[in-house]
Amino acid sequence: MSMTSESPNGDSKPQGKEIALVDDDRNILTTVSIALQAEGFVTRLYSDGETALKALLQNPPDLAVFDIKMPKMDGMELLSRVRAQSDLPVIFLTSKDDEADEEAGLELGADDYIAKPFSLRLLIARIRAILRRKEPVERVPGEEALPSETGHASLTRGRLFMDPARHHVRWDDKPVSLTVTEFLILEALAARPGVIKSRNQLMDAAYPDDVFVDDRTVDSHIKRMRRKFRVVDDTFSAIDTLYGAGYSFTDG
Repeated sequence: MSMTSESPNGDSKPQGKEIALVDDDRNILTTVSIALQAEGFVTRLYSDGETALKALLQNPPDLAVFDIKMPKMDGMELLSRVRAQSDLPVIFLTSKDDEADEEAGLELGADDYIAKPFSLRLLIARIRAILRRKEPVERVPGEEALPSETGHASLTRGRLFMDPARHHVRWDDKPVSLTVTEFLILEALAARPGVIKSRNQLMDAAYPDDVFVDDRTVDSHIKRMRRKFRVVDDTFSAIDTLYGAGYSFTDG
C-alpha cells in the first residue's frame, strides 16, 4: 500500500523536493511525513518494500528513506534492487547500536544512516545535506568556473576525471558510478594528491553540516569506492591507506 502527499495545486511535478518514506510502521510514516511537509517537502509514503520498488524505479523521488526491517521485502533487498538501476540518494533507518545493519547498508550503497529512535531535526538536516550535494551548479553562460579544493570545476588527476556539476566520474575514460557521499570524499582526496586526509577531514568534506558520523562510516565508503573502481580497473590502487593517519590519493 502506498500513500502520496501531492502539491496543493495538483501539479504532477510539485515544486518541493520529493522524499519517499518506506517503513511498515504507520506511526513513523505519519510523523516523519508531517515534519517533512512542514519543511516544504512533498512526501510519498510506502508501507512495504515490494510496493515501493516499482514506484521508486518508475518515478524516482529526489531522495528516499528506508527502514531496514520490513515484511515482504526488507530495506537491504530494496536498496540492492534500487542500486542495480538507480543512484537515488538513500538514507537508512537502522536499529540502535546495530553495527551490522549500518555496515551492510553502506556497503550496498546507502548515502547515510540514522539509528532508531532518531531525532526528526537530525533526519531533516541529513536530508537537506544530501540534497544540497546532489544539486547541479548553475553558472552564467560563458563564465568559466574557477577551480578550488571544494570547487565545481572539472578535476583531472592522472587517469581520474571528475565533473562535480554533473556528478560524473571516469577512470581511464570508463564511467564509475559513485554516491554523492563517495563523490565528495574522493573529490577531497583528489583535490590535493599525495596529501594525507584524516578521517575527520573527510567527514567534514562529505558531511558539512555538523552531522555526526563515526570513523567506520568513512572506512566503509572508501572500501566501497575501491571496489567500484576495480570493476573497471582491477589494478586500481590510487587511494592509499595510511594506518593511524587517514587516506591519500595518488595520481601517478
